[in-house]
Amino acid sequence: MSSLRRTDLLALSHLRNDGRKPHEIRKMSIQIGPLTSCGAASGSAIVQMGLTVALATVRGPAECTRRSDELPDRAVLDVTVRSAPFAPSGDRRPANPSTDRRLVEQSNLVKKAMEATILLHLYPRSRISIDIVILADDGGRLCAGINAATLALVDAAVPLRDMVCACSAGLAAGAGADGADVELVDLNGIEARSFGGEAAVHLPCATMPQRGTVVLAQCEARVALPTFERLLAAAMEGCAAVFDIMQASVRERGAALLAARNGNAAIESGF
Repeated sequence: MSSLRRTDLLALSHLRNDGRKPHEIRKMSIQIGPLTSCGAASGSAIVQMGLTVALATVRGPAECTRRSDELPDRAVLDVTVRSAPFAPSGDRRPANPSTDRRLVEQSNLVKKAMEATILLHLYPRSRISIDIVILADDGGRLCAGINAATLALVDAAVPLRDMVCACSAGLAAGAGADGADVELVDLNGIEARSFGGEAAVHLPCATMPQRGTVVLAQCEARVALPTFERLLAAAMEGCAAVFDIMQASVRERGAALLAARNGNAAIESGF
């Protein structure tokens, strides 16, 4: 009797390479305020999505160091995305966040997503800085960075229109029971690179779930409009699942702070 490999069993069960269902997100854990209590930042958060880990810190609102950088009607938002040398599984050479094309592009995408939710007009002639460090990268680092930045802003008490929640979606060609294409939610590193030797269709998406607004949707592959609409719907479904986890984490953090204020608990900081 021949033994089946794990990948064969997952394929027969129509499950993904990590055992998830097509519309199931990876296990997500959140830590709010690991660097806030020690005064290292105004707000901070660590978000882990599967094996991808992102640390975000927020500093400000604060005065601009140069008057030429000030804007009279709103705050200036600076976003920097960096990757730790030990984060990727392949090339471990340090990447410069100011010259690396991918990091610069992701910094701009995070900035646009955060500008859509932060009430910048409340802080004219000031600066808000968001620093995101990718500590481990197994796919979806842009989505993990956006989620970590949102929670760090909440921890820093920066007023927001809504929480920005991010999740990715992809297309597995011919992975269905009848050979049809299947939409996958929250792609990991293997899924984001290829499906069966073909280039992956990858759609990172960020939404404001309570408003039903899409603030980011980027797909580098050429797909038909009906296929893109299916991918976007799957990504928004993943964002809704991420929002439930983030909202529960914020409420838990708020309850812990309230209990500490009343002298019934202590807030632990650090990793």
